[in-house]
Amino acid sequence: MRYPLIAGLLASTLAGCAPLPTNEPAGLSRIEHIVVIYAENRSFDHLYGLFPGADGIVQATPQQKTQVGHDGRPLPTLPPVYEHGKASDRFPTGLPNGPFRIDQPPVSRRLDEVLPSPIHNFWQNQEQIAGGANNRFVAMSTVGAWVMGHWDGSQMKLWKWAQQYTLADHFFMGAFGGSFLNHQWLVCACTPSFPNAPDSLKPTLEADGKLKKKPSSPPSVMAGPVQVFDGSVTPDGFAVNTSQPPYQPSGYPPAAAGNLDLADPAKHPLPPQTAKTIGDTLSAKGVSWAWYAGGWNAALADGRQPPGERRGVIYDGSTPEALAFQPHHQPFNYFARFAPGTADRAQHLKDHDDFVAAIDAGQLPAVSFYKPVGRLTQHPSYTDLAQGDAHIDALLQRLARSPQWPKMAVIVTYDENGGYWDHLPPPAGDRWGPGTRIPAIVISPFAKKGFVDKTPYDTTSIIKLITRRFGLEPLPGARPGAGDLTNAFNF
Repeated sequence: MRYPLIAGLLASTLAGCAPLPTNEPAGLSRIEHIVVIYAENRSFDHLYGLFPGADGIVQATPQQKTQVGHDGRPLPTLPPVYEHGKASDRFPTGLPNGPFRIDQPPVSRRLDEVLPSPIHNFWQNQEQIAGGANNRFVAMSTVGAWVMGHWDGSQMKLWKWAQQYTLADHFFMGAFGGSFLNHQWLVCACTPSFPNAPDSLKPTLEADGKLKKKPSSPPSVMAGPVQVFDGSVTPDGFAVNTSQPPYQPSGYPPAAAGNLDLADPAKHPLPPQTAKTIGDTLSAKGVSWAWYAGGWNAALADGRQPPGERRGVIYDGSTPEALAFQPHHQPFNYFARFAPGTADRAQHLKDHDDFVAAIDAGQLPAVSFYKPVGRLTQHPSYTDLAQGDAHIDALLQRLARSPQWPKMAVIVTYDENGGYWDHLPPPAGDRWGPGTRIPAIVISPFAKKGFVDKTPYDTTSIIKLITRRFGLEPLPGARPGAGDLTNAFNF
């Protein structure tokens, strides 16, 4: 069972904005440009759990802090930090059972270090939340104690933006699990369909819907990370864990002697999707928009190489300078409407350099989504927090200098929690989510200053704000109980 945070939430009105109905903020039409910056894999408590005035770690109950094992009993201490399935000698052992600071003794790590990445998959996230107790994060992780680590986020540049503008401290990731699914929920509030997926892509589930453990799985997380029969596609044909796009750039190269614009179909990429997206509803109303992606042009060239050629951009994080472009972070590249050669692809899917040029020239479209390239996303295991923090800070400063800034609203948030613990129970939702709480900052001349917004939101709240502002057709997956972010503004 999962618990709503606030009872009696009003469903968000999705009517047009010109003219605005009398029950809507009259100033919403003053926002002419909405920019969404989408970072990676951090929970709210992991980065902002010490933020003054926020619902942070000090508010966590003993039950939420105390992690339990597979038998439901409290662990005597936290297990070791596991890397590659084994106890790591890079980190101390025997840490007390509960959250701990990463940046102070005995751990003492820095923001500019590349550190472990917990598993962040669909079924594991649900088990970790444990009906709102949030006490099985360690038991269902691959990294042991590490999921309980958090930072003093005041070291970050983004913390300063949160202090100056609005920090939403009840904002939850739209779907359980990882980056792939949450990027889909950002643009369509939907879970992709894969009706003819081979059985090899599906998990083995117990009668209660939880992942079946392998015979080799340790009886206790104190002896090693859990091992399960996981998969990327539900038994009834929905893609929930990382799946590759059918078009380049994809994690799958083209077929031998095949079309270089396509992923090899023999490797079972996700079929082209046809669900309605926020891009479709914006285009239907003639509202300009674009998805800007760091490394997009380089990844396109990399993906179109023949299958025998080594790729040096897509999923390449081999050096600190490598771009580490992540195809599963590019949701529109899964949709038939944006297939290679289409006018919509050329018009709406663009590179980071196009984003910067549009900012400086005052030519941003009405709605901009920006996805940093992998090494600047703050994703653990192939990058660090500091690089992405500096990158997003520089972009925000650039946006604030733009001729369009006086009529702009910027939302900086994360795709999902990255497997890190957070104490706040997600609100009631549906089969797909919402999942664990994540940070979200609203930055705008119209944003409330120095404000912590406690309105319940999830990733679909971004869709709802865009829909409400531009009078779009509502997407059916946007959750009625999630706010539309208008409480973050002074109108």
